[in-house]
Amino acid sequence: MPQAILNQILNQLEILEPEELQQLNQVIQRYIVEQEQVTQRTTFHKVLLTSGLVKQLKQPVYIQQTKQRLIQVQGKTVSETIIEERC
Repeated sequence: MPQAILNQILNQLEILEPEELQQLNQVIQRYIVEQEQVTQRTTFHKVLLTSGLVKQLKQPVYIQQTKQRLIQVQGKTVSETIIEERC
């Protein structure tokens, strides 16, 4: 199946304009660099584990922040109030 997909892509290259080919080339180059970085990181992690330098690798936790709403302030601005209270 992957060979059929590759053949379809190669056939469609003939109808692309030079600009589109350049864009495609840039995307492919970016993809290759990203894949190499992933491979290097994975290899590094495996070496750390097999050498015994670390016992486990923890994945970072990404906390999605909720969108904060602005509040309306009556009277003086908040910064003025803070400055007055500090003096």
